[in-house]
Amino acid sequence: MSVRPLLEVEDLEVAYGDVQVIWGISFTVAPGEIVTLIGPNGAGKTTTLRTISGLLSPKAGKIRFRGEDLSGRPAHEVVRRGVIQIPEGRKLWPRMTVEENLLLGAFAPRARDMAHEQLDRVYALFPLLKGRRRQLAGTMSGGEQQMCAIGRGLMSEPELLMFDEPSLGLAPLLVDELFAKITGIAKQNVTILLVEQKVAHTLEIADRGYILETGRTVLSGTGKELRESEYVQRSYLGT
Repeated sequence: MSVRPLLEVEDLEVAYGDVQVIWGISFTVAPGEIVTLIGPNGAGKTTTLRTISGLLSPKAGKIRFRGEDLSGRPAHEVVRRGVIQIPEGRKLWPRMTVEENLLLGAFAPRARDMAHEQLDRVYALFPLLKGRRRQLAGTMSGGEQQMCAIGRGLMSEPELLMFDEPSLGLAPLLVDELFAKITGIAKQNVTILLVEQKVAHTLEIADRGYILETGRTVLSGTGKELRESEYVQRSYLGT
């Protein structure tokens, strides 16, 4: 018996006013998977995440989470159901401390009662944050801020954690550490949907992936299949 997808995106169309940017894409994410959306800038990857998150309303199509239709639901309702996005650029509150930023991630009722226990889990995953917990978030390095942004997302006790370009602006050594952390989070029963420009790193950890170009799906497969695809190697891996 096949496992029902945790997330189902079916024939999704999204427009900014009169300009349509997503043209009927469909994909699924099963519980426990790492699934990636890959494509050039402007392909519609971030728009897809923002629509799932409730920050944009779809023009057409369905978004189902655990079988429930979330299409067009406001963002706070989506978060309360366990769907969390780590936004591109981190979007921390720079004049608040690290710990204050983390605790703001636990605003939903499902997470609020367990905030301090979850805080301990975040500090166990990112020990550096514990030592910096009284430091203003805006004074930390890019890598440290990314840890804080991920920690804030984990404070919501997500079932589905969506990453939008998490390696942006990070040094190569930090990129390796970041992908190791994402893999570790997935092993803690958190399902991952990942948008990332570092395609080689991404396909190494992804169970499955979808290639988006100009708002359409042009290719899909397992991480291994996409790594070995001549099209992906030529267009995205530079080989």
